[in-house]
Formats: sequence, structure tokens, C-alpha cells
Amino acid sequence: MTEDKQDTLTLKWGTLKAWRFVSDEAQKVAKDVDTRGLSWSMSAAAQDMTPAHKQAVCDLIDAVNCEEIWNDWTGEKMSKDEAKKYVMESQS
Repeated sequence: MTEDKQDTLTLKWGTLKAWRFVSDEAQKVAKDVDTRGLSWSMSAAAQDMTPAHKQAVCDLIDAVNCEEIWNDWTGEKMSKDEAKKYVMESQS
């Protein structure tokens, strides 16, 4: 797979901080998440992470075509499983 087809996902405080969805699967899931009627804040700190929000982020983590997810708060990379655990265990 070429580099330009690599998705990226950055989390902060257990929610979405930044992303680039170029793969078909990630774009499909992102469109599905948009139809769920969830309200998203442009500020990670202000985002109310309900169980539905957490599930949506985990669905995106599963869909992205990348091996590691960036944690903007710690400056570390996480596996997809670590990223989902981080999201699910983060305080809302």
C-alpha cells in the first residue's frame, strides 16, 4: 500500500484530536459515524464522551488503515487495542 493511502488517527483525552481517512473502510465508517446523530466538539477537552461517542471512536480505530494511533497527550504511539482501551477507560 502506498504511503498516501495510509490513514492517521490522533487521540487526546480519550477522544478524537486529528485524523486523515483516505482508505475506503475508514471513510465508510466515518460517514456511518456522522449519521449516528452524535454531537462532536472541536475541542477534545470540551467533548462529552458518552458510551455512544466512545463506541464511535473505537469503530474508527478498528477501521483505520494504520498500525499505530498517536496519543497527543502523552506523545506516544499506541496499538489499536491500546487505543480502544484508552478511549473506553477515559473519563467523560
